[in-house]
Order: sequence, then structure tokens, then C-alpha cells
Amino acid sequence: MTNRITDISLRKAAIVAGFAILVMAIAAGFAVGFVLESLIVPGDAAATANTIKSSEMLFRTGVFSFLIILICDVLAAWALYVFLKPVNKSLSLLTAWLRLVYAAILGVALLNFVMVLLLLSGADYLAALGTDQLHAQVLLFLNAFNGIWAIGLVVFGLHLFVLGYLVFKSGYIPKILGILLIIASLGYLIINLANLLLPHYENFKAIIERVLMVPMILGELSLALWLLFKGVNDE
Repeated sequence: MTNRITDISLRKAAIVAGFAILVMAIAAGFAVGFVLESLIVPGDAAATANTIKSSEMLFRTGVFSFLIILICDVLAAWALYVFLKPVNKSLSLLTAWLRLVYAAILGVALLNFVMVLLLLSGADYLAALGTDQLHAQVLLFLNAFNGIWAIGLVVFGLHLFVLGYLVFKSGYIPKILGILLIIASLGYLIINLANLLLPHYENFKAIIERVLMVPMILGELSLALWLLFKGVNDE
């Protein structure tokens, strides 16, 4: 009786994981694809600072969206652990820890957005900084966010690889979803390792991301929709 009260069922775990991943995908699309793309002018510190200052509420909404992503990652880590524990408890625990480490790195990266808001707050003590210096620091913190987040996404890619293996071996989840997740993991690893290790990555970033983004999105969304609408019953 105690187990029936305290343990969550596989179906409920599937729903929580699917819902968390789906919400995360929507929040990421808004925060990255709309907010950051519309506010950050690459290589132009002054234009970026002025754009963010004039659209501060939009920037804050983007930061809040990243916070939603972080919370959903924690929920997904827990729910996926419960859902895949019957396959291999040790590897399921590893996937959960990798996702939690990624969430922690994302949390550290978000501190850079707090610094951007402080720099653009117009506080009296900022008068000691010249305008050009202040704008340069804004762009510095935005670039620091991207660099730290890229480290986190490498960890996330490893999470997806182990997750894909577990899904493939589960026997109660379609094997194609495991294959799609492994392909998605390779996309995350290639893009973010290149971002960290290649000094001139920006020159061919658009081409690489255009090729790899579709399988990356397809892998996670396919799993999310299957978990949410199909999943498994406890039997």
C-alpha cells in the first residue's frame, strides 16, 4: 500500500516528461528564436545595448522563459528517470544527473543576463563607467552567456545520447525514437563543441546549424509527443 501511495506510475511519469519537454521547446523557441535574435546585434555593442534598453520588458520576458526551461529540465530529468528505470536503473540515473548538471550550468549562464540588466539599469554608481565601456560590458556578458550555455549543451548532448540508448533498448518505446535522439545528441555535440573549440566557427555557423537543427528538434519533440499522447500503461 505504501508503494502505491508514494510511487508515481509510468504513465504519469511519461505525461510529466512529455509536457515538460514540450513546454521547454516552446520557451526555447521564444527566448532564443525571437527575443535574443531580435535584440542582439552581433558585433555591435552600442546597438545591442540600446535595443535591449528600449525593449527591456521583452528581454526580461526572455530571461523568464529561460527560467521556465531550467525548471522544466529538472522536471524532465526526474520524470524520465522514473519512466526509464525499468530498462536500466544505473543508466537512467546517469541521464537524470547529466540533465541536472546541464540545468545547473544554464542557471550559472543566466547570471550574465542579470548583469546585463544591472548595467542598463541607469543606477548612479554606473556613472563611473563611460558609455562605450558600459556597452562593451553588456556585449561581453551576452557572449559569456552563449559560451557557458554551449558548455551546458555539450553535457545535454551526452544526456540525449544515453537517453537515446535507453529508449532504443527499452522494448516499450519505438526504437525509431531512440535513433532520432542519438542523432539529435550528435547534432548538439557537433554544434557546441565547434562553438567552443573552433576560433572561426561564426563563419560557417549558419550552414552547420541549418543542417543539424531539424534532426535535433525532431528527436526531442517526437519523444515528447509520444510520451504525452501515447506513453505506456503500467502493465
